[in-house]
Amino acid sequence: MSDLHARMAARVGGLTAVVVARCAAEAPFYGALPRATLQGEVARSIAAVHALLLRALRDGGGGPMGPGDLTRLIEWSARRAEERVPLEAVIAAYLIGAEVWWQTLTEVAEPGELAGAGGKLLACLHAALPAVVLAHQNAQEDLHSEDKRVRRALLGALLAGRPYEELAGVARVAVVGEYEVVAFAFESDPPSRLVQSSLDAFTGIPVLMDHVARIALLPGRSDVPGLVARLEKDVGQPVRAAAARSSVPAAISSAAQEAGRVLDLVRRLGRPPGCYRLDDVLLEHQLARPGDGLVRLAAKLDPLEEHPYLLETLRVFVERGLNRRQTALELCVHRNTLDYRLQRVSALTGLDLAVPAQARLIQAALVARDLAGPADHRGVTGWQGSAGAAESG
Repeated sequence: MSDLHARMAARVGGLTAVVVARCAAEAPFYGALPRATLQGEVARSIAAVHALLLRALRDGGGGPMGPGDLTRLIEWSARRAEERVPLEAVIAAYLIGAEVWWQTLTEVAEPGELAGAGGKLLACLHAALPAVVLAHQNAQEDLHSEDKRVRRALLGALLAGRPYEELAGVARVAVVGEYEVVAFAFESDPPSRLVQSSLDAFTGIPVLMDHVARIALLPGRSDVPGLVARLEKDVGQPVRAAAARSSVPAAISSAAQEAGRVLDLVRRLGRPPGCYRLDDVLLEHQLARPGDGLVRLAAKLDPLEEHPYLLETLRVFVERGLNRRQTALELCVHRNTLDYRLQRVSALTGLDLAVPAQARLIQAALVARDLAGPADHRGVTGWQGSAGAAESG
């Protein structure tokens, strides 16, 4: 045993207390720990590292650490990761400990001993830090994968209306109060990590999201239109979203079904990007229910099939709230031309746009045609299949 080893061994107890105090003062994670944890588990870990450094001083030959030393460091680091200690806090503790160790060496070492002792300290850091970082990252990845699996299972249980309490406890997620259930539709598939990061950044918390079904669960009365605008900016493409509010966790499943139906309607109707709720498509939602009446409603516009310019004129007229001036401006036609076309629509369909009840019927017939999509809306079987898909969506 060298004299330097003996001198440093006499100071180790005090060094551990100094390192613990500095970690609490300089690393926020340690500063937030209870005093008992700092003086117990944290102090024991620091004392164990000091024992390794002492052994390096005592052993003149060989590497800076024995065969089992790195294994112990790796085990400690993995344990810290499992305890949710951030990697930056672990590295900060090692560097603070190395600085305190070096300062003490300068106080107790003879001039001829300092260079060798400093070299051993650096050799220990070179051997320890890469192993510690790798072990910590590997353990964090394992934990992150398990966390994601549990969170996916929790979200699946909530969306399906199954018991969720045990999964919520394992995932450390408090499932209480109101939620906004939001279904998304993208023009092209953005990276799931980008979508998740955008949602988390907007809400300030990790958001539960099924990236296959494109359904997210937002706590409280979240600003869904603001979130959609932020998401569009982050993913660089238009986004359609449908939201439904759940007042209690048990209602999340029915809210998800409502959001899914609304989003399906929005997409089939060709509505522009943005955020929608059931009230925004209430008429369309009711019309989407299958039945012979709906088929007959869509067929009201069959006489316009061979006159696509009349169908377009009618659609713009309805979308502009039956405002003739705005319709003529959008179609770039004279008012007289517009009047003639609308008269033709009335003559062919037998529905007078000047009569409020018949105008409403024409508006509903347009919606019925849009819901039918490319299928032949005059065929009962084809229409019911389309509407039935919307109802089950």
